[in-house]
Amino acid sequence: MWRRPIPLRVLIADDHGVLRAGLRALLKTEKSLQVVDEAADGDTALRLASRLRPDIVLLDLSMPGPGGIEVTRKLKEMLPATHVLILTVHEDETLMREALDAGASGYIIKRAVESELIGAIHAVARGELYVHPAMTKWLLKQPAASAEKKRDPAALTRRETEVLRLIAKGHTNSQIADVLGLSVRTVESHRANLMGKLRLQTRVELVLYAVKNKLLE
Repeated sequence: MWRRPIPLRVLIADDHGVLRAGLRALLKTEKSLQVVDEAADGDTALRLASRLRPDIVLLDLSMPGPGGIEVTRKLKEMLPATHVLILTVHEDETLMREALDAGASGYIIKRAVESELIGAIHAVARGELYVHPAMTKWLLKQPAASAEKKRDPAALTRRETEVLRLIAKGHTNSQIADVLGLSVRTVESHRANLMGKLRLQTRVELVLYAVKNKLLE
């Protein structure tokens, strides 16, 4: 018997009421998404998340009370299965890296078009890491400071190198699977293997490593 898919439950946390209203209106148009509540500060976001246990927290970095980085860290400690998607005006590499290291599943800029935001929500819900394309391109221009330790690219298999190259170019696991003709599970396995070999933990570190070792050329 066919059953309607259960919508993803989203908590919006932003201190600007007009923006929250706009986000709620946008997400309401998507049958696959359900806004469960709104928060205007970090403490309220944590309290609501603890009670509602949403699938996704759409979180601003700059809010009264604990900021987005601290809220992200506490949310992941409290609700490991909840995905945090940072929605911010800050196109700043340092803030993005801090957010991802704190446990955020994605980082998207507020000037993003509506379709990008919807896509980012679904991407992080699938367990993928989403970085706004503008930030990925900006990162490629930066020195690979976090990849200074010597890690030999030759330790990777040809397939792992292909996966790494596509990750660094901003592809999701599903997109990589399509490009290489693999299953998503196989891509996830290659990704875990190469991260283990290179002793890297975040997508940002993978991008910087790929740039330093000229794997995007």
